[in-house]
Amino acid sequence: MNTLLLQGKVAVVTGANRGIGRAILTCFRAHGCSVYACARQLDALPDIPVDPPLGADAGFLEWVALDLASEASIREASRRILADKRKIDVLVNNAGTASGALFQMTTMAEMRRTFEVNLFGPLQFSQGLARWMARQGGGSIINLASTAAFVADAGTLAYGSSKAALARATQSMATELGASGVRVNAIAPGLTTTDMYEQMDPAAREALLAASALKRPASPEEIAHVALFLASDLSSYVTGQVIRADGGLV
Repeated sequence: MNTLLLQGKVAVVTGANRGIGRAILTCFRAHGCSVYACARQLDALPDIPVDPPLGADAGFLEWVALDLASEASIREASRRILADKRKIDVLVNNAGTASGALFQMTTMAEMRRTFEVNLFGPLQFSQGLARWMARQGGGSIINLASTAAFVADAGTLAYGSSKAALARATQSMATELGASGVRVNAIAPGLTTTDMYEQMDPAAREALLAASALKRPASPEEIAHVALFLASDLSSYVTGQVIRADGGLV
């Protein structure tokens, strides 16, 4: 069996310059995948190595400017990617924004900003690429949700609601795109050692860790491995699912 699970495939990964997105980009390239890596800022981009044990040709890596808060930026990024007329096999909607405030302190402006980046932006970006994937005969769309969509901790109104909406949208997308061979799934990570993890209130962070079965946070690489499964042909009969990678947060 070929251990390069994405050899010859082309993926689009948003928020690819740090955290989970960077881990997904590195993992995909290590498995032979060419990647359009999207980031809001294209200055000081990270070096993305290829894992030496696999060591095969990782294809091309092209950076694309994408600001999910801007409809014009989304349209331009879509045009840039589709102009190459390459087959797009995978889309990972990873980019998002954090928001933390109690219900009574959350402004509607903050709610709109959070939903713009975490829901509306990914949906608009997916619409154009999904049409292209359907014309090609199929593909895999992976949305990054969060366990905040299901665990109603204080201070997570905007963020948790936006991720819950994305998880629900994943199911509608899967239902409607399935006949075209496009699979749509979501990953709902628990606590993961990213910038967002460091910014959390320590007491809230420890409470979530204590409530999990594994009693530790995930590494970005562990979430990337779930994305690798959903991007590969190993998950060819999996669609409409929200996979909780949360260390057993029950």
